[in-house]
Amino acid sequence: MCPFQRGLGQRPKRVRVEKVDFLIIGGGIIGLNLALEARRRQPKASIMLLEKESVTGSHASGRNSGVLHAGFYYTADSLKARFSVEGNRLLTDYCLERGLSLNRCGKLVVAKDIADLPGLKELLRRGRANGVPLEEISAEDAREIEPRVRTFERALFSPTTATVSPSEVLASLSQDAIEKKVEVRLNTAYLGRKGEAVITSAGVVVPGYLINAAGLYADKIAKDFAFSKEHEILPFKGLYLKSDEPKGSLKTHIYPVPDLENPFLGVHYTLTASGEVKIGPTAIPAFWREHYGGLSGFNLKELVDIGSRELGLLIRNDFGFRSLAFRELAKYSRKKMVGQARELAAPAARKARWHWGEPGIRAQLIHLPSRRLEMDFYHEGDEKSFHLLNVVSPGFTCSMAFCRYVFDEIENKF
Repeated sequence: MCPFQRGLGQRPKRVRVEKVDFLIIGGGIIGLNLALEARRRQPKASIMLLEKESVTGSHASGRNSGVLHAGFYYTADSLKARFSVEGNRLLTDYCLERGLSLNRCGKLVVAKDIADLPGLKELLRRGRANGVPLEEISAEDAREIEPRVRTFERALFSPTTATVSPSEVLASLSQDAIEKKVEVRLNTAYLGRKGEAVITSAGVVVPGYLINAAGLYADKIAKDFAFSKEHEILPFKGLYLKSDEPKGSLKTHIYPVPDLENPFLGVHYTLTASGEVKIGPTAIPAFWREHYGGLSGFNLKELVDIGSRELGLLIRNDFGFRSLAFRELAKYSRKKMVGQARELAAPAARKARWHWGEPGIRAQLIHLPSRRLEMDFYHEGDEKSFHLLNVVSPGFTCSMAFCRYVFDEIENKF
């Protein structure tokens, strides 16, 4: 029940009203870094972070692959390119300073056949334009790095790609925030806005400035502040398969050349921070925002809204949605996923068994007038609030550098 709703015959309840300088909604890696950046810039400010779950990073951040991307997938004029290199360095340094798990395994990007060579060349061009350490190597050199790799004629090697443990990073950042006197409110959901006040499940907060980093619900909250008028979140489900191969069975990440017209990287081999092997992810259209599996997080209104949106995309085949949907839905088949992965690397000496890992949901923004997916980070705001509407991959990698930029943007609006 909203704090302003009362049943007939009930005595009026006193509503708890608090004032804070900064109110940050969303306790993922972006929200936590925003809180820490706010503290760095405003040592005496009151800062509150709202997280509707019982722990921070329960959604996209905590279900992340943990890969620290190098930054060569993105065009040089993009925010993703601008913050990947610095974000990679900052998060790597953070893990080294705190003694957190870090697997500096690098990444091979391989060509399946001759048709992939132009894409490989374009990635090399982008990498050089973005200042990313990136090497073009022969197929023989690629096999020196990883004997099981399969590639046509040549490959790219990214030495700065690494993997961290998302749970370790999030726990460390959460502790940093608490030590820096950020009030982290768990189990506290945003319910709506009434004038200058924000209504939460634990009372009313009047913020001096509000920052919306709510991921899957960022567009909904933004609409309460008259933003996100032309955008909505379209959720995509990411599934991984985990291998029972011994740790160290692969030496490096192995990725295909992606379709650069869409923001998905295709099925690939990923190493965890501890050296375990995974393949995935999928990019399966989800039917509601927290549609992790079965009826988990079921929401009828979201099913109707998102289902009708996806049906329209399917009929019109906007941005190749029809072929994308059918291709991705086929990956519910374990055999299909493993088959695609074997195009990138030969099977292990002994037959590996694969089991499904924890799914994640990508909060992908779509521009409604053009019916196109937003390829870059996207935000809107004014002198009262700031809304992070599209901070998908490589948002985890970019988080520390990107949040500094966000505060530069906020300060420019004052």
